[in-house]
Amino acid sequence: MHSPLHLHESLPQNDLVLPTLAPGQWTTFDWWPPLGWWPEAARDLLVPGPSASATFVLPPTPSSVHAARSFTTGALTAWKLEELIENMQLVISELATNALRHGLHVAEPGCEPPVHMSLVRRGPLVTSAFTDPAASVPVLRHPGPLDPGGLGLHIVESLSLRWGWSALAPQGKIVWAVLS
Repeated sequence: MHSPLHLHESLPQNDLVLPTLAPGQWTTFDWWPPLGWWPEAARDLLVPGPSASATFVLPPTPSSVHAARSFTTGALTAWKLEELIENMQLVISELATNALRHGLHVAEPGCEPPVHMSLVRRGPLVTSAFTDPAASVPVLRHPGPLDPGGLGLHIVESLSLRWGWSALAPQGKIVWAVLS
């Protein structure tokens, strides 16, 4: 059983090609970033530098988005990356809201699984990653001028170097965004 909060620091990585596990080796409910994890679709962005990760469990409550922003501020401050706080908080807000709003509707009645949030630092880059049990794919919407929402992933895309998602077994996904 994982605690709600997990911090990991490691020495600077000289080797940028770290082993990765196949997505099928994780399930939505136990995925935590293994040492050296980085989204495969963003590996070309990596540069040498310190590695660290911080993970947090978001219960399925409205206050979780605020908790995710606070957790992010604390982690980025500890890593001396305060310049990322404002943009990362916006990205975290959107990804956390999506995971809680759209990712938990597949849960069995009475069973509200948590959303796992991870921040992974590799040099000056930080990836925020969220897991949820839904199989639905995150899609950029093009809402009309009177639609009440639908711009969240546009915000993520505009503030991130790259963002994406990967399926987890037997169901679920991880949605991530890289900022610098």
